Amino acid sequence: MVNVDTVYQRVLALANKEQRGYITPQEFNLFANQAQMDIFEQYFYDINQFGRVPGNDTSYSDMLNYLEEKISIFESNANSTIYPEDMYKIGSVQYANSDGEVSMCEQVNVKDISTINRTPLLKPTQNRPVYTLGSLGITIYPDYLTNVIINYIRKPNNANWTYIVVGEKPIVHNSPSAGYRDFELHPSEETKLVIKILQLAGITLKDPALYQAAGAEDNKNIQQEKQ
Repeated sequence: MVNVDTVYQRVLALANKEQRGYITPQEFNLFANQAQMDIFEQYFYDINQFGRVPGNDTSYSDMLNYLEEKISIFESNANSTIYPEDMYKIGSVQYANSDGEVSMCEQVNVKDISTINRTPLLKPTQNRPVYTLGSLGITIYPDYLTNVIINYIRKPNNANWTYIVVGEKPIVHNSPSAGYRDFELHPSEETKLVIKILQLAGITLKDPALYQAAGAEDNKNIQQEKQ
């Protein structure tokens, strides 16, 4: 995890260094969660990019392992055919019979399921189940199967910098009962979070220099990661 108070203090220090304006706690929380989601979603684009690199380049293999380590934090599962509210990306679907034996379910296209069900050799069975994706959940075949497990990648929980006001200054109030929550991203993402939040702050403060400086730093980090 990344400490939300540390990121907040760094963002304030950098934004106020040249009297650029003040970022309120409410603005920070909005920017923080947009930045966290941007970084999280980039993991999947990067995995797709590195996965297409031909050959067995060790540096790319290491990068893929590192990305998978970062994503593993968000692996979850649900005993349901309805998508969990916090689901970002479905992974696999399993069926567990009454004896505890688990079968992997194969995904098929909705347009093909009628043909599959009518073809004796392809028709799904308890030992060879299939599923289709819908807007709200999956449909399992055979349809009498009930003990279905969705393995998925969940979205990060929103970070929240809670505070109390002492005099005129907001002070961090890091009690879980008050809703305080750190970022869920890998600790290595702290600097990237600061940069992305500053980019968003630059737009709000109408400060092109702040936005451009943060953007240039972000691009530099991306290039370094891909070398």
